[in-house]
Amino acid sequence: MAVTDEAIGKIKEMIVTGALGPGDRLPKESELATELGLSRNSLREAVRALALIRVLDVRQGDGTYVTSLDPQIMVEAMRFVLDFQRGDTDGELWTVRRILEPTATALAGTRIAVAELDALESRLDALELRLEPPAPELSAEELVAADLEFHHRIATASGNSALCALLDGLAEATTPDLSRQGPGPADAVGRTLHEHRQIVSALRAGDTEAARAWATVHLVGVEAALRQVPGSRSGVSGGCGAGVGTP
Repeated sequence: MAVTDEAIGKIKEMIVTGALGPGDRLPKESELATELGLSRNSLREAVRALALIRVLDVRQGDGTYVTSLDPQIMVEAMRFVLDFQRGDTDGELWTVRRILEPTATALAGTRIAVAELDALESRLDALELRLEPPAPELSAEELVAADLEFHHRIATASGNSALCALLDGLAEATTPDLSRQGPGPADAVGRTLHEHRQIVSALRAGDTEAARAWATVHLVGVEAALRQVPGSRSGVSGGCGAGVGTP
């Protein structure tokens, strides 16, 4: 094992065992190096590595602290890696998304607030008005953004911030950049909104299995459609811990 890897492992062990908790300040470098039986150079390298993945926060002139270890912060490192996953790995990422997102939707069925369901339906009403002349056509970019927002809000309603953060990262990694695309096909827009309606209806009825099933059907359709669109990935931003306001 490399010396730096050993140092990372020892700091990790201190955090996992509770010797260091979220927000705690690490001992002075010389003291910690002695305590862990490490050289100061290997300790510095370990701290740099752990700071990169947001486990530690190095504050100039103040010391080094354990971050909040909030799932959303921790998943940022994964999202950075996911951005490099292209080509043949897209199918694997979609498989993971198809496993996790319907589960998040089912969880939301037992926790989502009526006010949030009302907000989702209002958003769908506004989008459907865009399908009626003389309203401007809904672009492919707008449709995908609305789809990502919809799923983000439901994942947030699942009450599991780790799951929500993972899904945001997967959505970002599996969604192409549609900024130069024209209006979305009317049948695709109508299908997307219909499936969103069915998910909301199932959630309102408290039918978690129906919500899960409609989420699965919807994701399969979205995957098939997006596979036909070349481009870079983009996604929805926003925290997973707090609900999203009414549009």
